[in-house]
Amino acid sequence: MSDIKLLDHEETRARLGELAEVLSDCVTGGASVGFMAPYGPADALPFWDGVAAAVGEDATLLFAAEREGRIVGTVQVGIRQMPNQPHRADVKKLLVMESERGRGLARALMTAAETEAARRGKTVLVLDTATGSPAETVYEKLGWQRAGVIPDYALYPDGRYCATTFFYKRIGEGA
Repeated sequence: MSDIKLLDHEETRARLGELAEVLSDCVTGGASVGFMAPYGPADALPFWDGVAAAVGEDATLLFAAEREGRIVGTVQVGIRQMPNQPHRADVKKLLVMESERGRGLARALMTAAETEAARRGKTVLVLDTATGSPAETVYEKLGWQRAGVIPDYALYPDGRYCATTFFYKRIGEGA
């Protein structure tokens, strides 16, 4: 059984080690989420420190999936936007540890993120993911609309080029 929680600034800071383990696991598994191999939990701490600061500034929402009291998955929603985009938010870094995949955690995390974003008045969400990745299929199953693909947009952790697919979804009053 897993629980989905919206973490506040204090809890994010208190759980940096667990968050770092999740990110390290995903990068080590080949996920194109912004980091290059080799990438251990210690390498992930500065990233999560920045996320904790953004959570503390009410710029980012951080959702965590827990199993037996340990964080095994996360997703972020960047809710602070430019003045002409108050209705939009960016979904960032849907991460689920390899050992926990296939149990509905990605769906549960995304549902929580979409629900809270709508509650906060957001009507359009956007995200990007590696083209051909399992995440691409997850987003399609969750009703996200493909906006397009940019070839060679990023790199996989091993240095190979990676095309990126952009998605959007209308939520709340915009749905």
